[in-house]
Amino acid sequence: MNIWVLCIGFAVAVLAIFTVRIAAQWERIIILRFGSFHRVAGPGLYFTIPFVEHIALRADQRVMLTGFSAEETLTSDLVPVNVDAAVFWMVWDAEKACMEVENYYDAVSMAAQTALRDAIGRKSISDVTVHRDKLDQELRDKIEEKASTWGVSVISVEIRDIVIPKELQRDMAAAAKAEREKDARIVLAEVEKDVAAMLLEATEVYRKDEMAFELRSMHLLSEGVKESSGTLVIPSAYSEGFKREKPAKE
Repeated sequence: MNIWVLCIGFAVAVLAIFTVRIAAQWERIIILRFGSFHRVAGPGLYFTIPFVEHIALRADQRVMLTGFSAEETLTSDLVPVNVDAAVFWMVWDAEKACMEVENYYDAVSMAAQTALRDAIGRKSISDVTVHRDKLDQELRDKIEEKASTWGVSVISVEIRDIVIPKELQRDMAAAAKAEREKDARIVLAEVEKDVAAMLLEATEVYRKDEMAFELRSMHLLSEGVKESSGTLVIPSAYSEGFKREKPAKE
C-alpha cells in the first residue's frame, strides 16, 4: 500500500513539474497544441498539458533598447559617414511576434539598420548633421511600418553620434564661420541704414530750426568737455542767438 502511495505521489510531482508554470509580470507565453497556436498565457500561474502542449515563445513586453549603426555610408552628396543610433521598442502582440517572424529581436535590429542606411543615402551631409530630429522621426516611421506586422511597436529612435571625415569637418567649420560673418554684415548694414535715415530726418529738422541746431551743438560741446574733464567757456555773444525778439507793442 505504501509503495502505491509513493508511486502516485511521485507521478503527481512529476506531472506538476511539467504542468504548473509561472510567468513574470512582463512576460506573455505563446502555447501551441499539437503544433498549432492555442493561446497566450501569463502573467502569473498557468498550466500546460504534457506531450500535448508546449511553449513556443516567452515574449518580454518591457521596453527594449537596440543599438544599431551604419558605417562608411554615403550621403546623397557622396560623403562617407558613420552613424550610431538606438531604437526603443516593445512587443504589443505576443502572438504576432511568435507567428509572423522567426526572431523578432533580430528582425527589429536588421530593419533599423536598413532604414538608417536608406535614409542617409537620400540626404545630404548638412541634412544629416543639422536636422537630426527629422531624421529620428523618419527612421521611427520606417521601422514602425515593418515592425507593426510583427506585433512590435516602435517608441522612438535617437541618433547618438555622427562621425564625418576630419578634413570635411574643417571645411564645414570654415563654411559655418563664413555664414556667421555674412549674417553679422547683413545686420550691421541694416543698422547703418536705419542710422542714416534718422540722421537725414534730424538734418531736416535742424535745417528748419536754427535754434535746435545751436542747442544740439552746445550739447555736443558739453559732452566733449565732460569726457576730457575740461571747462567750457561760452562767450556772451553766443547766447544772444537764443534770444527771441519780442513782438512790438502797439
